[in-house]
Amino acid sequence: MVGITGPVMGLDEAVAGERAGATGTLEVFLDSLDAAGRRTAALALQRRRRDRGSVERGLAHLAGQRLGWSAAESDLMLARLLGRDAVFGPSELREAFLVVVPIAVAAAEQVEEYDRTRLRTLRHLAESYRWYGDTEGYGEIRRRIDALLAREAPVVEGRLPRHLLDELDDYGPAMRAAHGELLSGAGVAAFLGHCALLDKPRATRVWRRRAAELLAGADRGPEVVRRLLEGIAAQPEHRVHDLNPFGMGLASLAGDANTSLVRGLLWASLDIREEWVVPLVGAVALHAGTGLGGSGGMCRSQPLATAAVAVLGELPADRAEAAVAELGRLPKRVVNRTVAKGIVRAREAVSARAGVTASMLRERAVPALGLDGRGAREVALGAYTAELAVREPGTALLSFRGPEGRLLKTAPKQVREARAEELKEVRAGLRKLSALLAEERARLEEHLAAGTTWPAEDWQRYYADHPVTGAVARALVWEVSGGDGEVSGGDGEGRGGWAAGLPERAGGGWALAAADGTARPVVAGDRLRLWHPLRAGDEEVAEWRAALLDREGRQPFKQVFREVYPLTSAERETASYSNRFAGHVLRYGQARALMTVRGWAGRHLGYFSEGDSSELVKELPAPGELPAAEGTRWRARFFVDLVDQGAYSDGIAVLCATDQVRFERRAAGGGPRGPWEAAPLEEVPPLVLSEALRDVDLFVGVASVGADPDWRDRGADRAYGDYWMRWGFGELGEGARVRRDTLARLLPRTRIADRVELTDRFLRVRGELGAYRIHLGSGNVLMEPSDAYLCVVVDRAREAGRAAGRVFLPFEEDGGMLSVILSKAFLLAADDRITDPTITAQLRRGR
Repeated sequence: MVGITGPVMGLDEAVAGERAGATGTLEVFLDSLDAAGRRTAALALQRRRRDRGSVERGLAHLAGQRLGWSAAESDLMLARLLGRDAVFGPSELREAFLVVVPIAVAAAEQVEEYDRTRLRTLRHLAESYRWYGDTEGYGEIRRRIDALLAREAPVVEGRLPRHLLDELDDYGPAMRAAHGELLSGAGVAAFLGHCALLDKPRATRVWRRRAAELLAGADRGPEVVRRLLEGIAAQPEHRVHDLNPFGMGLASLAGDANTSLVRGLLWASLDIREEWVVPLVGAVALHAGTGLGGSGGMCRSQPLATAAVAVLGELPADRAEAAVAELGRLPKRVVNRTVAKGIVRAREAVSARAGVTASMLRERAVPALGLDGRGAREVALGAYTAELAVREPGTALLSFRGPEGRLLKTAPKQVREARAEELKEVRAGLRKLSALLAEERARLEEHLAAGTTWPAEDWQRYYADHPVTGAVARALVWEVSGGDGEVSGGDGEGRGGWAAGLPERAGGGWALAAADGTARPVVAGDRLRLWHPLRAGDEEVAEWRAALLDREGRQPFKQVFREVYPLTSAERETASYSNRFAGHVLRYGQARALMTVRGWAGRHLGYFSEGDSSELVKELPAPGELPAAEGTRWRARFFVDLVDQGAYSDGIAVLCATDQVRFERRAAGGGPRGPWEAAPLEEVPPLVLSEALRDVDLFVGVASVGADPDWRDRGADRAYGDYWMRWGFGELGEGARVRRDTLARLLPRTRIADRVELTDRFLRVRGELGAYRIHLGSGNVLMEPSDAYLCVVVDRAREAGRAAGRVFLPFEEDGGMLSVILSKAFLLAADDRITDPTITAQLRRGR
């Protein structure tokens, strides 16, 4: 064997000869060495940055030879290219890629076990670099690497190959540490090695057949799949060791290699017939699809979210209900547009396979969580009993009962100490029930916006009688029609034979109790839908609002007091777009968060390419009884623009301005990828138009700078002072008009009834020291007679509780503007007892 010194010294001389014009000197020198010497020379040439032409010829000469490379030498050559020990900078690697990479690939081809993770990264780089030229050269590298990645790794029983659950992220080491014994089982390494080969979102039938064979032959294979998927579903986002020199370094759940492995586990789980599979795949989809930091469109791991959603869409008909239940939980949290489109496709695919609509499947899969017909579940905790219950309008409660039957609101000390684990499970059940109730509220509000109808039998089974959903459904007003009644299908047209009422038990069935106290029984052959104020006349709406106030009945979401937005004459003139909410200045971060919650998705605004404007898109719910291939789908587009506030270090917009709202439709027969076409406003179904504009009004009402009571006192930084005044004291929007109507009914019931009066835009309050006007839209206060602005900032959560204690609030009891206005009214009616120095100083100046 030739020593290191000899070949390297001779190599320098050969390269010098090449440089002097003696072409072929280097090849002659390399051919004079034995295999070990040639490997040493290759390692030396790989690091050589000078004499590129000679280096390229030398490495190309050696790359075509079998030199007996060892695994350690192969690893060294790959480690020099990528990672912590790389000797090439990002730009240097791109320049020298076709020079230094082929020899490293050749070395890997000649060993049994090689660094698959770095090879996978090199493959991605080759795909990117092909645009720089030499398409054939980069294509050849990709083909050779693909062959290496497709080759199954050698299996040594009892030991995982290093590329499986590698150390380039936190997930791999955590799984090895937690499940070492399980992972060392017979056949496990072969199964996981096959899973790691899946570097695409979807698995082929050939891949799945092989996965099923290896899973069946793996010791405790299903448990391996379960534990590793549970691990990724609980893995915190973190910065992985990104081998890509041009990578963005974003946080994720796992590195590339472990992401491929988990993707394979997801697809392999399709062949496991156990109850935990579907909920666990759904948990992975939710965790991976949620935005970094808990919100936003940048997923924690888009590849894993996409794969998990696709797996749910592939489930057979007998598991369709569970699949749709998991898919239905995703849209409120997963707003990435690519993943969101996958959710729609998966939901329609699995429902078509089952022969029913996604809406029907989802309602059939709502779990009872062990609750009985009363909506309660009792758990014995020694001498005590815990009761988990759900009450209208959809509140989860946990209470305790002592041996004597005495009701306790909190767990007694004896239970906390002696039954800690059981108590932990009960409290976990409370959290699960609360989360399910939130999902059901959101689902029923979607049905309200869609105009969905149900046969009486389905309505009674899945809504009125359901232990969980029933608590939400029974607090809402429904409409019933006989089999020959007119059904509008959500288009907002005439009522026909519909009769409205709140559900109440009648013998062994149900009836709808109208606002006047009469009842209409629900019988077989009837159809039911949620009542919407847009379809009702003003008189009927007023009756229901009065009835709810008289009964002090709260609803799970705004229904009876819901704002409606019929087409205006100005919108008939613009024809194709609505300017009703254009020209407002919003705090972008707050607005964006609210848009995400309400299901609007689009590009971010900020100081980066194409960040000066954006359009937010929301596909409006389609009637739930319509199959995917029927009817017409609608979506709204809301345009916003960046409002310049100077350069910020993070590049994210601070303010945005609102613009037009437009609508588009698509024939459902065209499938989820069919084209959308613009629609005139007059052709948009009134319910679709109203619900979309209601969302936009909500964004303006909550996020407008006019809603910030401190805005005008921010000095030179504030800007938009004129807009603040117009918005804060101007004409009322639809939400404020509903608020005014509600106050007209509430105020006579309060102890300050003789001190308040409603005007067109204000609630006027007479105190001991003077009179005040509270704007019904913004809650801003003016002092009379000077019209000086009085800044009163309230703690919304605290004041909401106080307002609710003084008078029943039919909505916004969680700290909304109704409770703020009432709190300010009670405060100013007793202005002589105000002690807050920031307010008393303003009172003195304003007189």
